[in-house]
Amino acid sequence: MKYMVIQHIESEGPGSLGAYLQAQGDTLDTIHVYNGDILPADATGYKAVISLGGPMNVYEEEKYPFLKAETDFLRNIVDAGTPVLGICLGAQMIAKAQGAEVCKSPKKEVGWCTIRLTDQGLKDAFFQGLPSVLEVFQWHEDMFHIPENGLLLAQSSDCPHQAFRYKNAYGLQFHVEITREMLSDWFSDSPELQTILTRFDQVKSEFSKCAESIFDNFVRNVR
Repeated sequence: MKYMVIQHIESEGPGSLGAYLQAQGDTLDTIHVYNGDILPADATGYKAVISLGGPMNVYEEEKYPFLKAETDFLRNIVDAGTPVLGICLGAQMIAKAQGAEVCKSPKKEVGWCTIRLTDQGLKDAFFQGLPSVLEVFQWHEDMFHIPENGLLLAQSSDCPHQAFRYKNAYGLQFHVEITREMLSDWFSDSPELQTILTRFDQVKSEFSKCAESIFDNFVRNVR
């Protein structure tokens, strides 16, 4: 199977999700929009589209013109029924494309965080087999609202909107694709680096297990 990956900045690649898909024998077609790559007219030929994170905000279209093109692209493919997964910025882009507000989160989240699945999240195939409480990694200051007729799937104490489903699209405010190498890169100049990496080492087994379950569930729904 072939997946389209929309990448917004060099340092935020598909991480463990990309490794998982390639291990399954799938092909990743990465569109580096930050480097001038142009999105196709539609998603014909792709099993699903994955929109990754990035440091920009969805409303910074003048500074990052590719955001406008991606908004239009995501609106069209979601409406057409293409499976889509958005992570962090990617989730916010899906919400924006479907007319939902994206605004400042009640609290900026950076680092390890606990999220809780809602009743809808516990029932949804995307989180099948996962515990109701998950430790995930966060780095965001904005928050998506839920598109009309969408479902809120997860929350945290500091950010009430952590995951949603709209038609065949899923948005995750948190990161499940991170690797130790990615964290080392992201926080290379931060005094928090060692604390973040130490916690990664402590939770790696359970975190990786939950991440792979999410990847399994997503792929199962698009095959």
